[in-house]
Amino acid sequence: MFSRLAPLITKEVRQILRDKRVLAILTLVPAIMLLINGFALNLDVRNIRLAIVDQDRSSLSRQFANSFITSGYFEFRAAPLTTKDAQKLIDAGAITVALVIPRGFASDVLATEPTKIQVLVDGMDSNSATTIIGYVQVVTLQYSQKILIEQFARMGMEGYIPVQLEARMWYNPELRSAKFLVPGLIGFILAITAVIATSLSIVREKERNTIEQISVSPLRPMELIVGKMTPYVFISLFAAALVIVAAYVIFGVEVKGSLLHLFGATLLFIIAALGIGLFVSTLADSQQVAFQIASVVSMLPTIILSGFLFPIRSMPWWLQVLSNITPAKFYLVILRGIVLKGVGLEAFWDQVFYLILYATVLLSISALRFKRSFLG
Repeated sequence: MFSRLAPLITKEVRQILRDKRVLAILTLVPAIMLLINGFALNLDVRNIRLAIVDQDRSSLSRQFANSFITSGYFEFRAAPLTTKDAQKLIDAGAITVALVIPRGFASDVLATEPTKIQVLVDGMDSNSATTIIGYVQVVTLQYSQKILIEQFARMGMEGYIPVQLEARMWYNPELRSAKFLVPGLIGFILAITAVIATSLSIVREKERNTIEQISVSPLRPMELIVGKMTPYVFISLFAAALVIVAAYVIFGVEVKGSLLHLFGATLLFIIAALGIGLFVSTLADSQQVAFQIASVVSMLPTIILSGFLFPIRSMPWWLQVLSNITPAKFYLVILRGIVLKGVGLEAFWDQVFYLILYATVLLSISALRFKRSFLG
């Protein structure tokens, strides 16, 4: 069988080397997409534009306002005199949050009376607004604890906090969104490049009427499919290695788990993606149509339904069921487990099983359609 496959694989490799577009899609495009999307996609909430409306104008109110400025979360932009002025700044997009300190703030604090402050937040981005409210609560709580300890000290008592929270972030202690997004980008990029490249390659044979010459060769239908896909498997693995190295060099995302497990999961995912490309090739009559279909079936499901950006558990049940149409869903669970957590096969064996089942079923269907469409 290998002696029959070798000429076809050699021919396919030469075609890829001659076709600069396919070669660029498989090698350069993944690294470029990682570089652009890795910097563009950023869920971190930092440098929040802050305005402070200090209606009390006391040393305590200035001290409280300064605790926000020095917290590291906020960037002081303005000090409007009234709440209406702060609202205008939010409407204009000049600030994201406004802190309103009411009159009598200092007297209430010194008299150990509860005092309320107002926070106005631009809520167009609900996720960022929720994070900002959390930051405000943390800074306010820290300042309140400081006031309590000082009051205990003035009364000659030793202040203490009854319950102290000590949070430890596993796998991503810096809370960098890049460490969460980059593994997803690897799956996203591989899905697009593998599907598009495979569909274009096979449809090109159809456009040039060379598929008929191959069909009369002594190759069996499955051998023909294996021979056509083999070069793309190795090139996609090389592209995956290139992207993983670039992720480590540029974003500091290192693989904490087994490279062997990573290689095996990536191989399974690439085979599944090539199966999608094979299926697309049976639907298209030209490379332009194949490119459009491949872009849609690989890009949209991977972005929306794979868990790359949106948690699958937060979706309606019917959409969670629909998410199984993309192999990236299973691959991303494996990839994040290996890269970020460093876990072993026992933590994601079920995802491997689903990925094997997906690749087997899809390849079988695609091979059957390919045989009927091109080989008669």
